[in-house]
Amino acid sequence: MRAVHCHVHGRVQGVGYRWSCLQRAEEVGAAGWVRNLPDGRVEAWIEGDDEAVEQLLAWCRQGPRWGQVDRVEAREAGPRGFSGFEVR
Repeated sequence: MRAVHCHVHGRVQGVGYRWSCLQRAEEVGAAGWVRNLPDGRVEAWIEGDDEAVEQLLAWCRQGPRWGQVDRVEAREAGPRGFSGFEVR
């Protein structure tokens, strides 16, 4: 089990980023959450097996077609045992 806490910079609010992230998380079997921050970034907590985490991180670096991801700051963290993925 692996966990990553990340902040996504760019045009990532108002473009369906969170809901697209939720859909991708469900597709790859990742758990955690995603939310908008007041400063325009998106914050996400991703956990699961290595493959699920890597696949969702790769998606986070691309984002939905309507957005533009400038960069993703990701740091390893201790898993918290989430069983699903949610938009906060």
